[in-house]
Amino acid sequence: METACGIRKEMQVFGDDYDTRDGTCIRDYIHVSDLASGHAMALDYILKNNKSITVNLGSELGFSVKEVLETSRKLTGKPIPAKIAGRREGDPAMLTASCSLAHELLGWKAKHSDLETLISTSWKAYNK
Repeated sequence: METACGIRKEMQVFGDDYDTRDGTCIRDYIHVSDLASGHAMALDYILKNNKSITVNLGSELGFSVKEVLETSRKLTGKPIPAKIAGRREGDPAMLTASCSLAHELLGWKAKHSDLETLISTSWKAYNK
């Protein structure tokens, strides 16, 4: 979004030769509203059960860097220049969350973490 707004000249894509569907890393992005609802539900659980828990929160989907970039270009209408840079040491090809425990214990599920919602709401925030 900083590149789309002109704050940065270009964004860097760290590697395009990973064993993924398009060669870029896949990550599990989560909308701040989903994260907040998960935290609130966890707090309710802790208060009701007098017991702490540890659960993963995520979309469980996973989007590649190129998918995020192309969808950002589409939704913002901006070219968003990007440069392929070398891999960062230790970056795994894919990282996604398993939220089965959050589903089971809290009844939680991500509702706003589809790629278009993630990008469009982020773009609205940056445009302000």
